[in-house]
Amino acid sequence: MNGPSPLSGQAALVTGGAVRIGAAICRALAARGARVVIHYRHARMEAEALRREIAAAGGTAWTVTGELTAPGAPEAVLRAAIQAAGPLDVLVNNAAVFHKDRLSDLTVGRMEAEFAANLFAPARLMSVFAAQNRPGRIVNLLDRRIAGHDTTCAPYVLTKQALAEATRLAALEWAPRLTVNAVAPGAILPPPGAGADYLLDHAGPAPLRHACTPEDVAAAAMFLLEQPGITGQIIFVDGGQHLLA
Repeated sequence: MNGPSPLSGQAALVTGGAVRIGAAICRALAARGARVVIHYRHARMEAEALRREIAAAGGTAWTVTGELTAPGAPEAVLRAAIQAAGPLDVLVNNAAVFHKDRLSDLTVGRMEAEFAANLFAPARLMSVFAAQNRPGRIVNLLDRRIAGHDTTCAPYVLTKQALAEATRLAALEWAPRLTVNAVAPGAILPPPGAGADYLLDHAGPAPLRHACTPEDVAAAAMFLLEQPGITGQIIFVDGGQHLLA
């Protein structure tokens, strides 16, 4: 890109921004001159370390905390972010939960918990963000599983498919003031405690045979955030794996 990024000087909130893909997105935003609010639930030490890392590199960052499924929590997190950074220009809905539940083993409570974290919280955050009544950009993090039928994690797939549709609905509802897009990663990092070979053994085949990284996902998010003419779109970052679903 020639010249400064359109994100330079803008205030961005990244939910679940302390670790993994969220941290990569925070770093990418800061590298483009954005002022970054790092939301976390439990990862306080990681969030503070990332804030210091961004500051040491010449950027500006804050941390905010909150359990997004608690009553009133999305509103409280947005208020805290605005109090720290001023009116927000960017929202990245990255925070999510993932559980292995088949429909045959499902309980109402587990289904409700998955939807609360993966659909209701980001939908409410989008609504409160839009209520600022100013131009802005939203990117939601989905999953390449939305293109298939993975029965091993049925509630999770349903929540991400619903968030994909919410992305399209929001793009229509808040145009032309907001752009609303999404990134759908494939297997990016092994689960905590798993070794580097985990993805090779468990992720399944991908046409490109490319091991996607958190930085690949962040680059796709930055592309969407920097484009004024793109809305309602989903970019898969999975080496083409969704094509085999």
